[in-house]
This record gives sequence, structure tokens and C-alpha cells, in this order.
Amino acid sequence: MTAQELAQTEEQGLPLPTAEMGGDDLFRLGMMYSSGQGGCPMDRVSAHMIFNLAAMKGSIEAREYRREMSQEMEREEIAEAQKAARRWIDAGVVKLAA
Repeated sequence: MTAQELAQTEEQGLPLPTAEMGGDDLFRLGMMYSSGQGGCPMDRVSAHMIFNLAAMKGSIEAREYRREMSQEMEREEIAEAQKAARRWIDAGVVKLAA
């Protein structure tokens, strides 16, 4: 995610992934985006991205939900979600375990 995108999202007051979040925390955040709850818009791309981050941090549930969401999404949406996850990682916002 670019600094501009991150700033825009923060201005909207949306819950965002942080470096302190573990797999379970990220899974819960992904659920919020997948269902449109907790102040999050219903957004499959964001939910998939967050489930991807959660899965990389060890959440088994996130892997299952990511797989299920993938079945309902277009290839372009999945690619967008994967690129977004990479931007979060590259920006150092989400740190993966070594």
C-alpha cells in the first residue's frame, strides 16, 4: 500500500493491519471486511488481502476463508488483493515471522 493510500484509509477511520497484529487478530479484521462490520465496508479484495496476511502469520482459519473467498472472486480481484498484501509487507506495516 502506498503512503498516499495508507493516509487516505487512515483519514476514513478504517481499521487497518498493524505490525503488532498476530494471525488471529488479522483474521478477525478480515472477517470485519468480509462482512461489513465493525466500521469496515464490505470489501472482498481487502478481506482477501487481510486473510492472506493472517495466513502468512499462521492463522489456519484465514487460509480457509481466503480459499472460500477466492471461489467467489474474479482473477483480477484476487491479483489485486495479493498485490495489496505485498505492498503492506514491503512497507513494513505487517511483519512476517522469520
